[in-house]
Amino acid sequence: MKPKRIILIIVSVVVLGLVWYFFIRKKEKPVVLMSESPTTGAISTSVTATGTIEPVDTVIVGTQVSGTLSAIYADFNSVVKKGQLLAELDKTLLQATVDQNKASVAQAISTQIYQAANFKRQKELFATGAISKADYDLAVNSQQVAVANVNNVKAQLRAAERNLSFTQIYSPIDGVVMGRSVSIGQTVAASFSTPTIFTIAKDITKMQVEAKVDEADIGNVVKGQRASFTVDAFLDDTFNGTVTEIRLQPKISANVVTYTTLIDAPNDDKKLKPGMTANIIIYTKEIKDAMLISAKALKFSPDSSLSNQYQIIPIKGLKEGGSGKHGKKGKGGQMAKTGSKPDVKVKATAEKGETETVATPDTYVWLIQDKKLVQKKITVGLNDNTHVQVLNGLNENDVVATGTETAAVQTQAAASSPFMPKRPGGGGKRR
Repeated sequence: MKPKRIILIIVSVVVLGLVWYFFIRKKEKPVVLMSESPTTGAISTSVTATGTIEPVDTVIVGTQVSGTLSAIYADFNSVVKKGQLLAELDKTLLQATVDQNKASVAQAISTQIYQAANFKRQKELFATGAISKADYDLAVNSQQVAVANVNNVKAQLRAAERNLSFTQIYSPIDGVVMGRSVSIGQTVAASFSTPTIFTIAKDITKMQVEAKVDEADIGNVVKGQRASFTVDAFLDDTFNGTVTEIRLQPKISANVVTYTTLIDAPNDDKKLKPGMTANIIIYTKEIKDAMLISAKALKFSPDSSLSNQYQIIPIKGLKEGGSGKHGKKGKGGQMAKTGSKPDVKVKATAEKGETETVATPDTYVWLIQDKKLVQKKITVGLNDNTHVQVLNGLNENDVVATGTETAAVQTQAAASSPFMPKRPGGGGKRR
């Protein structure tokens, strides 16, 4: 082969290699490490539920006698006082019964007077031997029957007068009329059950929420816990309350078991109205001034893409062959254990709603120290799936690694249209 041909081939190979290296070869994307420092704040876990707004105390007003409604003195939304006359039934028939019983009483009293006088005469005659013992006993019996008959008709008169008084319907409490079920001229029958005429709410400035809490969550709910809720009518307003009662009777609908949980709801401005649907959050555990880190820091584990930029230093003793679910292999052949979701145990005081955090088993995070990634053992408390409470192992000056992203993502975001929505950040600083 001629030397010129060999040189041409060599030059061609070199040129192709340079073209591939500078223009075709995919450059290794630099990895950007996301990080954050522990912060101080409040953390809580909660239970969500739906429910309805109801008055604390509602009274259904009915009638104990049948009749035709002749007058109504209260209507929807009327504010009434205890003992106030609300409605009247027609009294014609019941008044006639009272008059009839009054006449019967007068007749019975007259009969009693006659039998008393007759008994006096028969007693004198029996004392002189003018009548037989049988005639005397008959006079005694007649007098006793007359006395009993007077008592009987008097009792009937009291019952008739009482039924007559039932034609006037009074309010049993101070409150607001929420409902009226009948109108003037309508006949109400009280044969088998008491018909409803009015529904009165005792105090609409004190409402309650009847929340339907799922059986999976009811074990974390205790009396005295703080709750907040919203209603569709006032989406910008958040109302606060406290759990006052957990009813033991379950409600089953479509194979879903729920328990009615009552939450008090002050309603001084009267925004809340009966029957409104409430979206409720019950705070089952709350801690203020806790040291917090992002929950994703527990799941972070460095991989080979970071080995060129950082020296990875795992905790000694985490041998290779550990559970792959809890770690990835780091530099030096050791397993870099990451944190799993902690199992937080909290003791609740039912009367005060206070909580006491019990430390969970140790878990691990990665700290950034200069050009080193150092694994650190920490003890965690509450975890709301966004933030985690740190009980031991960190201070506010530590820098915790939370994740990675490539520089290409940053370039693409920078070159995107200003009219497009921005890609959410990682929740931490980039290093």
